[in-house]
Amino acid sequence: MTETSLICWLCERPLGSRSQQHHLVPKAKKGRVTVALHPICHQTIHANLSNAELARFGDHRVRLLENPAIATFLVWIADKPPDFYAPTR
Repeated sequence: MTETSLICWLCERPLGSRSQQHHLVPKAKKGRVTVALHPICHQTIHANLSNAELARFGDHRVRLLENPAIATFLVWIADKPPDFYAPTR
């Protein structure tokens, strides 16, 4: 399986030439399981959720999608190419 055939755990778009591993539960909270994300998706998660929130959510992607900022981001990113990148505030 090639990297481009994988999908991003958050936005479910195909991964491009760059991806990052995200700990579903932060390492600081003893998390070990990781998932592949686009760099912009990874930054969006950390820009909008604290480690404590991520620890409570665990691997429950649906709970992340309930966050208004993440939901808005996913609508915006949906039609962007896999290697699209923009600074995240």
